[in-house]
Amino acid sequence: MSTTEALADTTEQRPAPPPAERIDLAAEYREAGVADVLERLDNELVGLAPVKQRVREIAALLLVDRVRQRVGLATEPPSLHMCFTGNPGTGKTTLALRMAEVLHRLGYVRKGHVVSVTRDDLVGQFIGHTAPKTKDVLKRAMGGVLFIDEAYYLYRPENEKDYGQEAIEILLQVMENQRDDLVVILAGYADRMERFFASNPGMKSRIAHHVDFPDYDNDELVQIAERMLADWNYRFDEGGQEAFEEYLVLRRRQPHFANARSVRNALDRMRLRQALRLFNAGEQTISVDALQTLTAADVRSSRHFADTAGHAKP
Repeated sequence: MSTTEALADTTEQRPAPPPAERIDLAAEYREAGVADVLERLDNELVGLAPVKQRVREIAALLLVDRVRQRVGLATEPPSLHMCFTGNPGTGKTTLALRMAEVLHRLGYVRKGHVVSVTRDDLVGQFIGHTAPKTKDVLKRAMGGVLFIDEAYYLYRPENEKDYGQEAIEILLQVMENQRDDLVVILAGYADRMERFFASNPGMKSRIAHHVDFPDYDNDELVQIAERMLADWNYRFDEGGQEAFEEYLVLRRRQPHFANARSVRNALDRMRLRQALRLFNAGEQTISVDALQTLTAADVRSSRHFADTAGHAKP
């Protein structure tokens, strides 16, 4: 028998390899309970389609990575530290909470809680004060997510006696050495975060996911207002609805507009005006419907509406 024939004979007698294992990713997704979290996110946040798509992409990456680990495929654990940029009131804190749930359900953090802090929680006011403060925060956040709002305030190069750099150095060490037990999310205005990263390249190199939160448009802000009012058992009447849409146009022209946060504050003031209007009406009895209804008068009493002479109303 020739060598070629012998090899052919051996090949024919060799048992066929077992069929490749098939993974039902849809079943994995359902069993992890991630769909429930994403559905809740859709219900909580109006719009933000690019943000929600990015969350789905991250969830898909982690799901596939988990399956790969289970079937024995060597893999480098994905880096999970994130940066959320955008104006105030665009849902960054809410997304951090839901992201922590996703990470927990997929097994990437032990607890799934969120510790939300600012500079004051991390940076001390005298020598020897910063390290204990920062380490205490990190200890509380371990096993979950540390959310640092307005993170760029940690770095103040104009002040030689500032201790923010010490907090940053401790954070960098933990983000690198304990990334399997803590996810750090930095948040703030996009331009200020870029300057912060330019001054701290070690921080930027550890951030794997950058998520930008767009401002809400007027239609989305109206939807947000309607959801808030429904949660509080209030509603606009027809005139109130029209007046609120006009209010949004005026308010967005003013400085310091904070999207959903400003809408909430405005609705609180409208509820105050409604209560005063009902009280001053002098009626002995009022209907339940009146207790629930915000009218044009409650909206147009805002200082952002001007009278015909151009003077702001109180």
